[in-house]
Amino acid sequence: MTVERSTPQIHPQAVVDPKAELGTGVVISSGAVIGPQVVIGDRTWIGPNVVLDGRVTLGKDNRVFPGACLGQEPQDLKYRGANTEVVIGDGNTLREFVTINRATEEGEQTRLGDRNLLMAYCHLGHNCLLGNGIVMSNAIQAAGHVVIEDRAVIGGCLGIHQFVHIGGLAMVGGMTRVIRDIPPYAMVEGHPGRLRGLNRVGLQRSGLADRHEGRELKQLKDIWNLLYRSDIVMAEALVQARSLELFPAADHLCSFLEASTAPGRRGPTPVLSHR
Repeated sequence: MTVERSTPQIHPQAVVDPKAELGTGVVISSGAVIGPQVVIGDRTWIGPNVVLDGRVTLGKDNRVFPGACLGQEPQDLKYRGANTEVVIGDGNTLREFVTINRATEEGEQTRLGDRNLLMAYCHLGHNCLLGNGIVMSNAIQAAGHVVIEDRAVIGGCLGIHQFVHIGGLAMVGGMTRVIRDIPPYAMVEGHPGRLRGLNRVGLQRSGLADRHEGRELKQLKDIWNLLYRSDIVMAEALVQARSLELFPAADHLCSFLEASTAPGRRGPTPVLSHR
């Protein structure tokens, strides 16, 4: 009998619960274990010995490499068995032994967007929320409730403290100790992490220099200098920045810092002092 290409291909040595929902063109490799609450979108490849457990939803065109474990119970002493979930978008690559834990409390999610690359041995703790186009190098350990915005690039072999937020287009150097929020467009490195300046290469590659005839990028640099290179305290610098008509990039930077300095947040990463 000829098997249609749209029919899921399940290796004889895989264990797939009959209640699992598999899209067209899904491939399940040898030794994989797929639980009853798992939903896998079209053309997603599940590599050897992958475990998908609990409520896990994967979108289309994902690749999950050998040994990854998605949807296991959160490593949280507060967990009491709530039927929480992991939701993963489209076009992601999850390399060997990536682990993504589901959320802690009823109705909550651990969420990963689209087109992200998580290299080998990365871990996302419970309630992490990640956007799109993020690159996480090998052996990054993100604790619970970490938020990472679109197109951030994070170097390998580092830990991210719980509740930390990392802004879009930020770049974090390998082995950095990430214990406070990292603003969008920033470069951070060190132990503990310190701001080194704007991620100028990332900003150029993002196309920001082409928007509004270059005025948006220039304004972002001016606002950055006001916040981090002037003698004005950040709270007052933010007030001054808000008196201007801001383009989206500078507006996002200010909004991020205003939220980061609010009660209950980790606070922004300090700038590197040369004194």
